[in-house]
Amino acid sequence: MIGLPSLNDEHLKEKFERSVSLLCWAYNEEDSIQEYLDRATQLMDSTVEEYEIVLIDDGSIDNTYEIAKTFQEKNPRLKIFKNEKNLNVGISSQRAIQKASKEYLFWQTIDWSYDISNLRQFLEYLKTYDIVQGVRRKPVEVKIRFLKPFALIMKLFGIKHLTKRSDTVPKAIVSVINYFLIRLLFRVPLSDFQNVTFYPTRWIQSIKYEAKSSFANPEGLIKSYWNGMSIKEVPINFIARNKGEAKGTKLKAIITSVMDIFKLWFKWVVLGRREFIKQGKICRLNPLEWE
Repeated sequence: MIGLPSLNDEHLKEKFERSVSLLCWAYNEEDSIQEYLDRATQLMDSTVEEYEIVLIDDGSIDNTYEIAKTFQEKNPRLKIFKNEKNLNVGISSQRAIQKASKEYLFWQTIDWSYDISNLRQFLEYLKTYDIVQGVRRKPVEVKIRFLKPFALIMKLFGIKHLTKRSDTVPKAIVSVINYFLIRLLFRVPLSDFQNVTFYPTRWIQSIKYEAKSSFANPEGLIKSYWNGMSIKEVPINFIARNKGEAKGTKLKAIITSVMDIFKLWFKWVVLGRREFIKQGKICRLNPLEWE
C-alpha cells in the first residue's frame, strides 16, 4: 500500500468506532495546559466515537492542576490524577497507562510536539497491526544494501534533519544519539523510539515496566517486538514548542535514561533475563508513503 488510508474512503469519513484513551502528563505547564486540552478535545470529538483524556499532573507547583480541574467541569471525559511529588515522565507515563480504560490508547505531549492531524488514518491501522508507531522526518531510501547504514548516519546528523527533529540542534543530537544507542544495544529495527505510539490497552497494561525514566517508552516497544507483535510505522513529524519549558533533555533526565538503558540491556541481553523471546514484525515506513 502506498500512502496512508485515504480520508476519501467512505468508512474513514466516519468516526473511529472503537474506544480510545488519549494519555498525557504535565509538570508545571500552566502556560500550555488549557490550549492542549482544548485542542485534544476538538481532535478526539471529531475523530473517535468514545474516548477519554487521562492526565497525570506530575506534582506541579504552579496552576496546572487547577486549570485542568476547571476544564474538567465542561468536559467530564477528562480524568485527572495528581502525583504527590514530581516523579518524572517515566513513572507518570506508566501511571497514565494503568489508568486508561478504553480499548486502545496513545499519548501526545502537553506542548503538542507531534503532528497527529492524520489521527483517523493512524487509528485505522490498529485493525490490521498490533501497534502503530510514529516516525519523525522522512526515512532514508537507499537501494544499495551495504550503503544503508552510512546513508542513515549522514541523514540523521544532517542539519536539515536535526532542525526538524527537535526544538534545537543540541536537543536533536541528543535524540539521535539516544536512538542509535537503543537500536544498537537492543537490535529492534524501528525507525523511531520516542514518538507517539498506539497500543491495545490490555496489552500495554500487561507489560511489567522496569524503567524509571523516559526509556519507558522504548521499553514498551522493545518488549512488544520481543513478544512477536506486529508494528506499523507511520509518519508523525515533530512540532517545535512555542511556549513553556521542555524538560526531557535536562542533564539529570538524560543521565537517568542512559543508566536505565545500560542496566536493562545488561539484564535482558547480556544475562538473558527477558520475559519474551519471539521476534515481531515491523512494517517499515516506505519513503513514498510519507506524503
